[in-house]
Amino acid sequence: MQHETNPAMSPLSRRHFLKIAGLTTLSSGWPEVGVWASGVSIVVSPDDPVAGAAPVQWAANELEQALKSRNITVQRCSQLPQATAGNQCIVLAGADAAVARSVLKSAGASIPAVPEALGIVVGQSAGKSVVLACGQDVRGLVYATLELADRVNFEAQPLASLRSQKVLIEQPVNPIRGLNRLFVSEVEDKGWYNDRAMWPNYLTMLATQRFNRFNLSMGIGYDFLRNVTDAYFLFAYPFLLSVPGYNVRVPELSDAERDQNLAMLKFISEQTVARGMQFQLGLWMHGYEWINSPKPNYTIAGLTAENHGVYCRDAVRMLLQACPAISGVTFRIHGESGVNEGSYKFWQMVFNGVATCGRTVEIDMHSKGMDQAMIDAAVSTGLPIVISPKYWAEHLGMPYHQTDIRALEVPDPKKKTSTLMNLSEGSRSFMRYGYGDLLKENRPYRVIHRIWPGTQRLLLWGDPSTQAAHARAFGFSGSAGAELMEPLSFKGRRGSGLAGGRCGYADASLEPRWDWEKYQYSLRLFGRLLYNPDTNPAVWNRYLQKTFGAAGGDVGQALANASRILPIVLTAHGTSAGNNTYWPEMYTNQPIVDPTINGSDKHLYDTPAPKVFGNVSPLDPQLFLSINQYVTELLKGEHSGKYTPIETAQWLEDYAATADRHLTQAKAKASDPKSVEFRRMAIDVAMQMGLGRFFASKFRAGVLYAIFEQTGDRAALEQSLKAYRSARSSWATVANLAKDVYKSDIPVGEQTFLRGHWLDRLPAMDQDIAAMATKLEQAGGNETPSGDRAQAAIRQALGRPQRTKVTCRHTPPQSFAAGQPIALQLSVDKQPASMRLFYRHVNQADRYESVDMQRVGQGYQATIPASYTQSPYPIQYFMEGKEPTGSAWLYPGFNTDLTSQPYLLVRQG
Repeated sequence: MQHETNPAMSPLSRRHFLKIAGLTTLSSGWPEVGVWASGVSIVVSPDDPVAGAAPVQWAANELEQALKSRNITVQRCSQLPQATAGNQCIVLAGADAAVARSVLKSAGASIPAVPEALGIVVGQSAGKSVVLACGQDVRGLVYATLELADRVNFEAQPLASLRSQKVLIEQPVNPIRGLNRLFVSEVEDKGWYNDRAMWPNYLTMLATQRFNRFNLSMGIGYDFLRNVTDAYFLFAYPFLLSVPGYNVRVPELSDAERDQNLAMLKFISEQTVARGMQFQLGLWMHGYEWINSPKPNYTIAGLTAENHGVYCRDAVRMLLQACPAISGVTFRIHGESGVNEGSYKFWQMVFNGVATCGRTVEIDMHSKGMDQAMIDAAVSTGLPIVISPKYWAEHLGMPYHQTDIRALEVPDPKKKTSTLMNLSEGSRSFMRYGYGDLLKENRPYRVIHRIWPGTQRLLLWGDPSTQAAHARAFGFSGSAGAELMEPLSFKGRRGSGLAGGRCGYADASLEPRWDWEKYQYSLRLFGRLLYNPDTNPAVWNRYLQKTFGAAGGDVGQALANASRILPIVLTAHGTSAGNNTYWPEMYTNQPIVDPTINGSDKHLYDTPAPKVFGNVSPLDPQLFLSINQYVTELLKGEHSGKYTPIETAQWLEDYAATADRHLTQAKAKASDPKSVEFRRMAIDVAMQMGLGRFFASKFRAGVLYAIFEQTGDRAALEQSLKAYRSARSSWATVANLAKDVYKSDIPVGEQTFLRGHWLDRLPAMDQDIAAMATKLEQAGGNETPSGDRAQAAIRQALGRPQRTKVTCRHTPPQSFAAGQPIALQLSVDKQPASMRLFYRHVNQADRYESVDMQRVGQGYQATIPASYTQSPYPIQYFMEGKEPTGSAWLYPGFNTDLTSQPYLLVRQG
């Protein structure tokens, strides 16, 4: 997404200001900025049930405080005639209120009759010029009111900003827009949990950015109950309640602290609801026995196998009754909950506790290990049911749902599994890291996609274009939205917590008062674009302008380009689907030469053997080639249309270069480059640029090494070593940038590959580089090339790849009927040697089918047979063309911004 950015504000004409801020320029009849009234009258009718709701009254107070903070006098009144003459009038109303209907009609506008829709309209009422903020419901009016408050807070001319856009009508694309804050460490999380000053500010920020669901999760500090050292809230109930009839307790916890924990939970949930959001409580652990854990700080007493289920039933019921603001509960129901998979009776008891609490409470089930029996048990409660699969495994990839899962997730009937994980490691393994088989048509539950904190946990990110594309992907096949595990989610997990600033800064001057303040821009983009992917860029431009002044535009572009790097790495190179073993942001070097270096052959449990860099599967293997696969194609001269490691390397190099250019420009334009906000941004952008250059060089090194392995060509090995040393240099730059900025130990787990510093990763790189240098010495002085194809492959590995450009025309079917064939036609501007159609049910348990497309006139056609469409699933498809020259391409593939869905979806009518 391209947008203009604000240079320095003065001197500017009002028209110029509105233009560069991305706002709608008003007609010449409006007065100029300098003559706006100095006061504002906020009008809220007591007869309007929407405007009179408590969350709207809270939002009106936020607007009033924002105005007063800009030295603007505020009058509150219940009728327009009461407004002080000359004041700017702001009317807050429900869409059905008489004043709203009148102003909307005069403006030729209407509010969509959907939940959370809103409008901001400049018009006339009762002889006065007014700014109308209205909503289809309470939440919609809260958002409209907070939009005005946000303009007042961030625009240079706050009163002008209230009227700067004559008509704004918005409605949500994603019904569920969640943020998940995790309690995983007593040391690192107890402070913010009990901070009564933080919560109102934090939750106000979420509501302003249109998150409508806040999930506070407990019991996710461990995946399995082994080697437990930090058990605070791990089995949450007895940390909050004393349940009558059971002597279940935490011996190490005082009754006073337990009661304080419950009081804080009530406070947090009530503050959330007061802002019009849903409060969701995550209860991720239901196991209560710590295994092989000699030094836990807290234990659970009074539970046995006999009373476990009934206690959990009664405890969840009592907890929901004690905290009436909780409207949803998230359960991890697979083996990492501490309960054997397939324990349907246990979960039926827990669900019964929710169903009998005295009100309707949503049940949200994390989908790993999910099967039909568990779905039926939940649906039978009659409660609203949500199932929440992972999006891009435990990471964040490019902005689409992976075209297919890795071979390692495909169920293997011969695999032996444990009792604890008998489904998610067995017949249901395809549910581990994606939507699995959940997206049937006419399903009795909603699906939301949860983003886990694996790819990037610490560094600042924010890109409007890719975030808008993610937001569209969250509605895939009728999905209901997404929930983001916020930055720093796993900081201090599995007993690794350290005292001190949660953001990990060694430079204390960079540590914000509250950790989330660092990520305000990231969360602004995520929330606003999740609500509406077509949000006016003024929403983030005004933040950049106020925070960075004349440098704001370049800051936004530097962040946008830098933020694309790690998701591309993750998509093309899925070393592990688990965030507990793969952390691209602080990558533990996987050897190119020797898999035993650094123990990579042991800790990388879900990488194909041998566990070397060139053998790693892409996380989307249907669209991307691994390094070894690519080299095999190169040397055979038989090319598929899949994206190659060299194309990926080029993307990374280009994004790093563009980010570098904008960061340089931002530094030149910044009025205060030593400000905390600018320094935080600049260091994180520079580090991500370095990470992009590191992975790009290493991908090239890996390709060149694979050419050497498959041909014996010494020149390929020489070039591989050169590229590897270049990668190492880029990593050293990142490490040295971070040296005095970030702490020497930033833990997200107890293992060495889940903690430490970028400097710690250099020795393993040096070992592998030395092993490669030894290989080169052993190759001797033989300069004889292995052949022309090897030499061509080396040139490809070192060059700038050029994908074949083809103009295609295709109209996807609007829908299909189950049991009826789907005929597809494609026209191409030049005749390929062959065309092939690939199609699959929107079910990750299935593999792709393919069929040759037949030439008909100037195009190609193929049919998905009726026998295949006789299914409860939508169908996704793409096409591959092969040229007479041997090159190949995909349709639709990616657009130039890499923000498009690279396949097409057709749903049942």
